[in-house]
Amino acid sequence: MNLKSTIVAASLVASFALLSLNLSSPVNAAAQNVEKGTSLVSVRDTLVNQYHIDASRIAFNKGNGYVQVDGFDIFKPKSIINGATYDTADTLKAVGQKESIQHPLTFVLVHGAWADSSYFNGVAAELHKMGYTVYTPEYAGHGANASKNVTHEQITTSVVDYIKKKNLHDIVLLGHSFGGTVVEKVAEQIPDRIKRLVFFDAFVPQDGESMVDQFPAPIQDLFNQLRSASTDDTIALPFTIFRDTLANTASLDVAKAIYSQASPEPAGPLFEKLDLKKFYSLDIPKSFLYLDEDTALPQGPLGWHPTQSSRLGVYRFIEGTGDHISTAITQPGMIAEKIVEAGRD
Repeated sequence: MNLKSTIVAASLVASFALLSLNLSSPVNAAAQNVEKGTSLVSVRDTLVNQYHIDASRIAFNKGNGYVQVDGFDIFKPKSIINGATYDTADTLKAVGQKESIQHPLTFVLVHGAWADSSYFNGVAAELHKMGYTVYTPEYAGHGANASKNVTHEQITTSVVDYIKKKNLHDIVLLGHSFGGTVVEKVAEQIPDRIKRLVFFDAFVPQDGESMVDQFPAPIQDLFNQLRSASTDDTIALPFTIFRDTLANTASLDVAKAIYSQASPEPAGPLFEKLDLKKFYSLDIPKSFLYLDEDTALPQGPLGWHPTQSSRLGVYRFIEGTGDHISTAITQPGMIAEKIVEAGRD
């Protein structure tokens, strides 16, 4: 081989070597730099899985090369490969900790009895307008064509499963009315996913009590009579009782419209005695949102506040004006504002 051929061959070898370096995968490149402390990891995977930032909040601005969170340019990644962005774990730790603290609250709103998840449609829409993330799970025994033969445990499990399936963390979990008993039991199973519990004119049974136990004896007797009269172990409230206790501030037309959507409530879970020892040992921040015209529980010694609320120990108290069911439908903006007050840091 002459000198010219040797030089050409050497150049080709060098070119192939450089090409192989340029084509190294991010994983291999990261592995090569581990000892130097400069390994690169996926921006999206790290922010979503390690810092629980919703993937919908993360984007890449091709125009200027910045990773965005909530539409704002945050940083330029060290590497971009096939459209995926990579940076160091230290960089993403700083970003993740900042953004997970500053991101808008995530609310999970759990409805009460004689309702379904659509009850919070208006409130959820208002919270969305305010920039918050909102989920309104349906639970067992409720919603279209649902079997009424359910237990309180099944109701709880359906909410827990919903939260896990959505991979929700750092949530403000709100329970309305009977939903208070549900969020108590949900909190026992997934306390690490909950930022704060909000009880919205909600029942807070003590250990060994049921929801029905919270009512005075005459109302307990009425529930037993209505349960016995049903053919499927449900309770259907007569309109006069619904109107006077649950929609007392609404016009007659509004009360009738809401009542027409109410389905008979599975009776079993309302009467179940709940083991709440674990709930009362949890150290989760709590709030009680009270509407002062709510007569679902009689005003006075057995009322929402201070009887139910005081069982939470140390809690944030937020007060508004309205009744038990109709106000969230007729004034969703006001209720949304009160929920934010109850749930914010």
